[in-house]
Amino acid sequence: MLDQSHAEKIFEKIKKYSSVEDVEVIFSSTDHALTRFANNTIHQNVSEVNEVASIRVAVDGKTARATTNRFDDEGLKRAVQSAESIARVQEPDPELLPLAGRDDAKGAAAPSRWFDHTAAITPADRAAGVGKIVAVAKKNKLVTAGIFSSSQSAEAIVNSKGLSTYHRQTSAEVSITMLADNSSGWQKANSPDVNNIGPVRLAEIAAQKARDSAGPKEIPPGKYTVILEPAAVLDLVGFMFWDFGGLAILDQRSFLNNRIGTKLFGENITIIDDVNHPLQSNAPFDGEGVHRQRVTLVEKGVVRNLVYARGTAERMRKSEYKDKVGEVRTTGHGFPLPNEMGEAPTNIVFMTPGAEQTVEQMIAGTERGILITRLWYIREVDPYEKILTGMTRDGTFLVEGGKVKHGLLNFRFNQSLIEMLNSVEVMGKAVRASGEEAFDMVVPAMKISGFNFTEVTKF
Repeated sequence: MLDQSHAEKIFEKIKKYSSVEDVEVIFSSTDHALTRFANNTIHQNVSEVNEVASIRVAVDGKTARATTNRFDDEGLKRAVQSAESIARVQEPDPELLPLAGRDDAKGAAAPSRWFDHTAAITPADRAAGVGKIVAVAKKNKLVTAGIFSSSQSAEAIVNSKGLSTYHRQTSAEVSITMLADNSSGWQKANSPDVNNIGPVRLAEIAAQKARDSAGPKEIPPGKYTVILEPAAVLDLVGFMFWDFGGLAILDQRSFLNNRIGTKLFGENITIIDDVNHPLQSNAPFDGEGVHRQRVTLVEKGVVRNLVYARGTAERMRKSEYKDKVGEVRTTGHGFPLPNEMGEAPTNIVFMTPGAEQTVEQMIAGTERGILITRLWYIREVDPYEKILTGMTRDGTFLVEGGKVKHGLLNFRFNQSLIEMLNSVEVMGKAVRASGEEAFDMVVPAMKISGFNFTEVTKF
C-alpha cells in the first residue's frame, strides 16, 4: 500500500521529468477483493491490486492531465510528456487558478478510517461469511445471491507548491438478496470497519422480508403514506446533491437556481456535508488537495449554502449571483481538474430534529400505508422540480391498523423530491445507509404522506 513518503519520492521524480513549473499528482493505491455468490453457492472470487499516478501540469493558463499505472522511469516520463503535450494544444483558460498551496490542505484531522482487522480479511473469511448467509437462506427455504467485498485504499495529492496530503482507509461491503417463488428481500451495508456489517443479521432481515412478502397482493396506484427505510431515502435524495455545487448554479443547471435562501423543504429537514462525521468515510480533502470543510446545506427547510472548489468560488465572487447564494467560500469539494462538473457534496448527513421513531414505531402509528425496503431504476423526469420516477423492489408491504398485513405487487412512482421533503411526518435515527442508485449517506428512515404511485407492476 502506497504511503505518503513513497508518494513524495515518486513526485520528485515526476517533477524532474517535467519541463513546466506547476505539477500536481494524485496517487491512488487500491487492493480490492470480491466474493460473489448466487443460487446458494460462491461462483466468483476476484482480486485486483493497482497503483495509479494521475499527473496534471499547468502552463500559460492551460492545464491537462495524463494517468499511468507504471511507476518505472519510462512510464512516468511518458505520462509527464503526454500531459504537457495535451496542455500545450489547449485553449488558455483565463480563470485557471495557480495550484493549491500547503495551507489549503490544513484543517481538523478526520477520524481514522483504517481498521487492521478489515485490511486482514482473506478469501476464506469472505467465504465463511457467505456460508453463514447461505445457511440462513437454506433454513428459510430460500435462494440467495449477492456479494461480500473487502478493500484497502490510499490516496495522496502532492504538488510543486509544497502541498502534500494523504489518506488511507479500509472498507467492507455485503449485499444480500433472498429469493422465494414470488417474493424477495434485500439488505446491504458498507463500512470501513467490517465489525459494523453483521452479514448474518442482514441475511435474517432479507430472509424475513422475502417470507413476509410471499404471495403479494395488488392494490390500486394512488397517493399513499409511505414508510421509507434508509436505503430507499438515500436512493431518492441522492439525485439532488449534484445541484448543490457552485458551478451548477453558474451553469444554470441546478434546481436551486433562484431558490437559495428560501424555505424549500419542511421545517424538520436539516442537511449538512461533514467528512468528519463518525459514520462517514473517504478522504478529508478534495481533488486539488484542499481540506473539506463542514457545510450546512439546508437548515430547517431553508437552503443555506453551496459547496465550492477553489476556481468556482473565485468565479462566483465575480458573478451576478454572488449576493444570492449564501456565503461564498472555498469549501474543499472540488473534483480533480480539469473537469466539467466543478464540485458536489459527497459526505451527506441528515440531522434529525429529535423524537426519532424506529420503523416499527412508524408502522404502529400508521392506519394505512406502504412500507418500502428499497427502490431501483430511478430516473429524473423534471430536473427543476426534481420529479423522479422508479420502482419499488425486494420488500413492499401494506400497512393497516398499525401492522404489516401482507406483501404487495411493486409500484412505479412519480414523485417530486421537493414535495416529498415537505411531507415528512416522522424520521428515524440517522444511520450509515447503502443503496444502489446513490453514494453512501447518513440518513434516517422517513414516514411521508402523499407519496405518488402511478402504476402497479406484475411482480
